[in-house]
Amino acid sequence: MSPAQRTRDIERQAGYLKPEHCVPPPPRSGAGTMWFIRDGCGITCAVITWFLVLYAEFVVMFVMLLPARSAAYSLFNGVLFSGLAFLALASHAKAMCTDPGAVPKGNATKEFIESLQLKPGQVVYKCPKCCSIKPDRAHHCSVCKRCIKKMDHHCPWVNNCVGENNQKFFVLFTMYIALISFHALLMAALHFVFCFEEDWKKCSSFSPPATVVLLILLCFEGLLFLIFTAVMFGTQVHSICSDETGIEQLKKEERRWAKRSKWMNMKVVFGHPFSIAWLSPFASPDHGKADLYQYIV
Repeated sequence: MSPAQRTRDIERQAGYLKPEHCVPPPPRSGAGTMWFIRDGCGITCAVITWFLVLYAEFVVMFVMLLPARSAAYSLFNGVLFSGLAFLALASHAKAMCTDPGAVPKGNATKEFIESLQLKPGQVVYKCPKCCSIKPDRAHHCSVCKRCIKKMDHHCPWVNNCVGENNQKFFVLFTMYIALISFHALLMAALHFVFCFEEDWKKCSSFSPPATVVLLILLCFEGLLFLIFTAVMFGTQVHSICSDETGIEQLKKEERRWAKRSKWMNMKVVFGHPFSIAWLSPFASPDHGKADLYQYIV
């Protein structure tokens, strides 16, 4: 028997809850309170992410596009790249500052358990770390110090867990970063060709050595981010379509929820019905008829 199974067996014992050991939950903050994790590593990674995107914007606009001879080429690519970069940063901010689905802390009190009016034999789980009643498919995050509904993983780059409420924004973030990385690499390749054919002093407002260094750093950043975010985007889409989070796949947890179609699983995360809002980090998913939980009974 695995340690995870033994833990579950212990959790099924009524005495394991020990509600007398839990203090009443802290008062809930107002609805307008912003979610933000105070983690030094996560904040550093988030700042680095914004710095790298803004660095790419600087090189694309001031090194490659402004010196270009074609105004139409500069305008088209400038608007496209800046628009995608804006959507990437907006998606990052939403993924970072959206409650991923945190379970109320300290709600495993005697009063709350009695209010659930549990039927004989009905099982509830308590998290011993945050003293909360854990819903199905919730896991505890040691960084957020909370149980998160449908937690996929904790990502330091967005300084937050990826869970039930912010997975859409995390997927959009990886998609838009992959797109601007590919776009930057394509423009950098064309600019190198342009500079080799023309005088290096005419292809940039910076000196030739500075131009080369800036372009090489951009290419290195773009290639690294393209590979990383494309892989993350693919794994997230696969996880959504299979309706199995990264933690559930890693722990090989028993599937106790009903199987849905891949399209319905996408609607659960991005909203129901399908619309252009799927691509917007400013539109919170409207689940509509896409039930969040369907369990096998």
